[in-house]
Amino acid sequence: MDRQILTRLNALRRARQAVILATDLSGGPGRLIVEGDAVDGTLADAVASVFRSGKSATVEIGEQSFFLNVHLPPPHIVVIGAVHISQVLAQMAGLAGFDIRIIDPRTAFATPERFDGVDLTADWPVDVLKERPLDAYTALVAVTHDPKIDDFPIAEALKVGCFYVGALGSRKTHASRLARLIDQGLADADLARIHAPIGLPIGASSPAEIAVAILAEIIGALRGRDVSSPKGFKR
Repeated sequence: MDRQILTRLNALRRARQAVILATDLSGGPGRLIVEGDAVDGTLADAVASVFRSGKSATVEIGEQSFFLNVHLPPPHIVVIGAVHISQVLAQMAGLAGFDIRIIDPRTAFATPERFDGVDLTADWPVDVLKERPLDAYTALVAVTHDPKIDDFPIAEALKVGCFYVGALGSRKTHASRLARLIDQGLADADLARIHAPIGLPIGASSPAEIAVAILAEIIGALRGRDVSSPKGFKR
């Protein structure tokens, strides 16, 4: 592999950017395709499919063959709120291949006993996210019902282009949330990306069922994202 390509590939991976190394199997030069780059012709559909699935593939374009070797950042789920839903979601997320961390400044909730083996931080999101910021391969789940805790990470997730932003609460609660976020300068197009009420509408009632609905919605957002955009979100 060309050293310059390898150097850039490693830099992109460290920066948690999705990238494909496209190799012309006839011996032509390879190229890097970053998620959001414009790709011409028939190759565009194949590139989009590989980015969405996360699976490398060999594709035939006319008389040429390409190996599309995809490198996706490990998707993160960041949960704001150490509640019962979070306990179940933490167990399921690992089985589905997601890293998960939970943030809650309320020390009565954020205890190691309730979240054994989980990446848990008992501090305010505004401080935690300075050290470990959100990015486009993060799903943000806000479930505290407390605007003082939830509002900042929701706004931050929209600004950085998290592929999923969900918030617990009724439609009335969400309307009040939108009014607060508008006051912070967020645009209607950004606010429309918030999944609220959170989770797929499957009639979930228990914490376990709500966690299932949330995780399913996160997976749908990840696999259905618009990979032609530098911020590959899709409401």
